[in-house]
Amino acid sequence: MFIKKIIALFFFFNLTILHSQTKLTMPEYLKKGDTVGILATARKIDLATLQPGIKLLESWGLKVVIGKTIGKEQNQLAGADWQRATDFQEMIDNPIIKAIWAAKGGYGTVRIVDRINFENFKKKPKWVIGFSDVTVLHSHINNMNIGTLHAIMTISAKSATPEAIETFRKALFGEKLEYHIPNHAFNKPGKATGELVGGNLSVLYSIQGSESAVDMNGKILFLEDLDEYLYHIGRMMMNLKRNGSLKGLKGIIIGGMTSMNDNDIPWGHDSLQIIQDIVKDLNIPVAYNFPAGHIKDNRTLILGKNVIFEVNSNETVLKFQ
Repeated sequence: MFIKKIIALFFFFNLTILHSQTKLTMPEYLKKGDTVGILATARKIDLATLQPGIKLLESWGLKVVIGKTIGKEQNQLAGADWQRATDFQEMIDNPIIKAIWAAKGGYGTVRIVDRINFENFKKKPKWVIGFSDVTVLHSHINNMNIGTLHAIMTISAKSATPEAIETFRKALFGEKLEYHIPNHAFNKPGKATGELVGGNLSVLYSIQGSESAVDMNGKILFLEDLDEYLYHIGRMMMNLKRNGSLKGLKGIIIGGMTSMNDNDIPWGHDSLQIIQDIVKDLNIPVAYNFPAGHIKDNRTLILGKNVIFEVNSNETVLKFQ
């Protein structure tokens, strides 16, 4: 029995070391003259709406290629599933394109992810950019140990704050990125280092059990959401708790919980209170009201990258290593 315990501890120790030494790959940062592809993986959108985003990239000295899905239409979607998948496939296989920027979210990315062949992408990764429904791609790609950018969409450029735009530029061009965010009353102090993963709570919940489900063990988890019923925030968080996803986390960052809905009979707690109640027993740092998500001040996060995360009585500090 003693020998069996020693063997078990040996394997656990080595697996822990292996996990901590996982090599994370960042795509090449952009430089002036590089090309960014803009496409729609989900909801339809026309070219005219994207002009502010296109002009933003051009103002940074970047070139733009417009995907075949822009202007396409199949009911709510930017073309059929095969058309959206083909557009994405062509962009990840095109060596001229150095980054792929999602034009808009909605729903539909999960319908195409299994159609995409990522073999060339793994050999020569490029930045995949967006948030919300793009969380499917973030999780799928982060599981390959490749970084992605949780940032504004092309459609967001017109209304984004200067801070959101500047952090997007810094992340794209590989400049130093760190945040000092004022303290929130619900914050739980502590310090952790680890890989940052996550995105939209509803999307993460929907891909649990699939190949794209984000590996949360030993990670720092970012969550945000939009237009959900309050009770459903509780339902999704309880799922993450009961399936063991929260147990191995090193930290949690809660971003925008925007435009939440309630029933005729009130739930009695807002979204942050619901989350606080579910994660209160975790012995890890937790930060609330981080400026990222479905808000104008949607600051860029490099998912799949190691960070230093500290929550103290004055502020939340997030430094990308």
